[in-house]
Amino acid sequence: MKKHSQTQRRPSIVIGETDHQRLNKLALAAADRLPEISDDLLLELERARVVPAGSVSGNVVRMGATVEYETETGGGRTVTLVFPRDTDISEGKISILTPIGTALIGLSVGQSIMWTARDGRLHRLSVISVGQSALDEGGGYRHTPVLSSAGD
Repeated sequence: MKKHSQTQRRPSIVIGETDHQRLNKLALAAADRLPEISDDLLLELERARVVPAGSVSGNVVRMGATVEYETETGGGRTVTLVFPRDTDISEGKISILTPIGTALIGLSVGQSIMWTARDGRLHRLSVISVGQSALDEGGGYRHTPVLSSAGD
């Protein structure tokens, strides 16, 4: 059987310095509890192009971003990518420490990625749109997503 994760080329991703630092610490802290997710997130962080937090384009998925994506079956979903403590599935807030959260980080509108669900099945998703993240002055995530693109 062919291993898709080994043979599929992964899209280029961009992550801001602040998210990169925080996510690296989070992945290392989660290594004992969630080794596979931690490893996957560390691999994504390693291959990412890291840029100053204020230089991340508005069409890139980052922490706090509200993302609309479509799956290979044509189904769409809108979620907000959050740190584990802010997870609330009923509000569409998914943790970065999930396979889909790890798959989404750093993608831009129009990009697609293959990802493996916890049940071992391979899926494909495509980013349709990205809402603005709530960032503090240092470019860090404030844990309160902004759902409109209106200026501050």
